[in-house]
Amino acid sequence: MPKDDFSNNRQVSPTTLFEILVKENADSLMAFLRASVADRSAADDLFQETMLIAWRKIGEFDRTRPFGAWLRGIAKMLILAHYRAVADRLVIVGEPLLDLLDIRMAAVDNRTGDTFDEKILALRECIARLSELYQQPLDLHYQQQKTTEWIAKHLATTKDAVQKRLQRARQQLADCLQRKGLLPATGANP
Repeated sequence: MPKDDFSNNRQVSPTTLFEILVKENADSLMAFLRASVADRSAADDLFQETMLIAWRKIGEFDRTRPFGAWLRGIAKMLILAHYRAVADRLVIVGEPLLDLLDIRMAAVDNRTGDTFDEKILALRECIARLSELYQQPLDLHYQQQKTTEWIAKHLATTKDAVQKRLQRARQQLADCLQRKGLLPATGANP
């Protein structure tokens, strides 16, 4: 059986070492990034940046230490830099809003529909009843996590128009869910 580069005394080239170690650790690194950054596109970008930095610094890698931990160390620094860069766009949720959301969710829990799946099915039915004018911005904003600015450019409209569509869509969904008995009527106690 032939000996591989690791089992004899020959030096493994940095390029070969990098390729082997990346193949072994890519999935783990991507899982780490996606668990750390909610925006899938940003996680993909951070993966690429991590690989570029690792490639440039492969000569500094200590072969006696785990490569995956070294990659995650690079990724961690990039994640922290990412969050510093987007800090002005993050929405911080305060305790009063969390309390209100908790009350509303408790009200939903106590309404008709025995299971969470039944409630999700009802929501999907309500979304399906919306016109495309409202479905598309809802999907882009809540499912694909796009900003209202991005959606406005994508739909060739204004940010105000997108915000108004989202507001109207949420109201129509609330009305539909109220008719199904899953939300209290407006002005009613939760």
